[in-house]
Amino acid sequence: MQTKLTLRMDEELIHQAKRAADRRGKSVSQMVAEFFATLGERPARSAAYPPITTSLLGVMEGKAADERAYQRHLREKYL
Repeated sequence: MQTKLTLRMDEELIHQAKRAADRRGKSVSQMVAEFFATLGERPARSAAYPPITTSLLGVMEGKAADERAYQRHLREKYL
């Protein structure tokens, strides 16, 4: 059963949502429903990813990762 939901938002945000929905070939209601569906229970991290990926989750949290930093790292490692 579908029920109507009224949301109040900034007018520009509404225009952005409508443009995004149009690009995706969906309605704003469909996009909101899909977003709400992602808010439900999520599988545990370890079940969602292979063990090697799980072990790397969050390693770069709070650290800057840009191309120059990576190039500097490679120079220091191999030169």
